Amino acid sequence: MGAPWRDTAHWAVVEDLSEAAGRDLGELLLHADAERLTRTDNAQLATFTLEMVLLDALRSAVGDLAPAVCAGHSLGEYAALTAAGVLTPRDAVRLVAERGAAMAEAARLVPGTMAVLVGPDMARTAAALVDARGATGPAEVWVANVNGPGQVVVSGRPHAVAALTAHAVDAGARALPLRVGGAFHSPLMAAALPRLTRALAATPLAPGRCPVVANVDGRPHHGEAPALWRDLLRRQLLEPVRWSDSMTALHTLTGGRPHLVELGPGSALTGLARRLLTPDVPARSAATPAQLAGVVATGWC
Repeated sequence: MGAPWRDTAHWAVVEDLSEAAGRDLGELLLHADAERLTRTDNAQLATFTLEMVLLDALRSAVGDLAPAVCAGHSLGEYAALTAAGVLTPRDAVRLVAERGAAMAEAARLVPGTMAVLVGPDMARTAAALVDARGATGPAEVWVANVNGPGQVVVSGRPHAVAALTAHAVDAGARALPLRVGGAFHSPLMAAALPRLTRALAATPLAPGRCPVVANVDGRPHHGEAPALWRDLLRRQLLEPVRWSDSMTALHTLTGGRPHLVELGPGSALTGLARRLLTPDVPARSAATPAQLAGVVATGWC
């Protein structure tokens, strides 16, 4: 995951965050295999650390230019808050470590899984399937991400996710099981809440220098009391990521002319932006030095 950045000046970020987190994050970025990264505590630390390397590289290339607005998907919300100045990188990586450990323990106590469902009007279809299943028995599966009208992620106990997925496929959906370590963004993460609450209470939050769009309500927040973001981040453990609403907010806040830069491994959010907004929306991923150079060359930043 981190190999393209190992020999750059920005690798110093990894060393700094390793000291803050009390773990060798460089080893995780360079040597962790897919099995190790299935564990959510490892995956969260590796992903967040890479995002901070990318943020440092972008700032080095364009100066400390404040973005107009930030947003992050799930764990990415912590990176977005750091980019906006609400969290410092060292405080954020400690929070991410606590969040990951708490979620891993919750998943051990109550095993779960997730699946992506894709199809016409899937947000409505999945919600109806979840409601129908809940009406005939205990709630065991929930909508975890609304990535757009045609793509949602469901989360819950393995047998319930499998049953709902089968119904969705019968209704014409495509389904993709996710290789994850638990039923994230669902009530099955409740056991993680006390530990994250304590970590959030001990972490200073600043007003920030630009709005950040929250996962749980799809609305921009800027300059509010720290208690608001602590509550939003707590809720995010148990509630769905409303990414479609978040992208609509980004579009509105930028006057309908966003220039989107994705900082993270891969380009999934760039693809979602083009499907949710317009196919030609200026959106680029900056996961490698070459991709970052391409973003800077566009003059967006």
